Amino acid sequence: MTIAIHEDDVLVVVDVQYDFLPGGSLAVSGGDEIVPLINKLAGRFKNVVLTQDWHPSDHISFASQHEGKAPFDTTELDYGTQVLWPDHCVWQTKGAELSRDLNIPHAQLIIRKGYNRAIDSYSGFQEADRQTLTGLAGYLNERDVGRLYVVGLATDFCVAWTALDGAAGGFDVTVIEDATRAIDANGSLDQAWADMAAAGVVRVMSRDILE
Repeated sequence: MTIAIHEDDVLVVVDVQYDFLPGGSLAVSGGDEIVPLINKLAGRFKNVVLTQDWHPSDHISFASQHEGKAPFDTTELDYGTQVLWPDHCVWQTKGAELSRDLNIPHAQLIIRKGYNRAIDSYSGFQEADRQTLTGLAGYLNERDVGRLYVVGLATDFCVAWTALDGAAGGFDVTVIEDATRAIDANGSLDQAWADMAAAGVVRVMSRDILE
């Protein structure tokens, strides 16, 4: 049965940026494959919000900032365990740009995240210290929106954290699985889906909306 998209529903497009696409410094396998599908889905929504990873060049999540550490190692920071990443999405670089293949001219808001040097931020709602808010929830609440549909990169990190925080904030959240791609490091994808299911996040395929 086709899922009906209502006028007040919102498509949340997470981090479709060049550094997460093939050839980028933190490329997600198949990341480019979802762009045409996201464009098609966006045509069904009156409301679209984008998130954009946006880091200073010395961001604390970069392995290059920790002597003796390599990408995908972990370290302990004030707010807990942090995965260390290759330098990526450094502001005002090509890698930080949203893909020009995204064709969503009616998108109404871009939430930038991770711009605080000392705090990483996967979620579109709040940073990794679980205290610093991005303002997205406030925007959505003021707009009195309906269900949130989340797509983008990567399933097991920024998509999952955004979906989980949306659910925790009282929103009805659905992830459109085939409009995401995952990093899947050390079982992170299975864990992300388990966490989302436990939080009441619904998992659908694009055909459930488009057909």
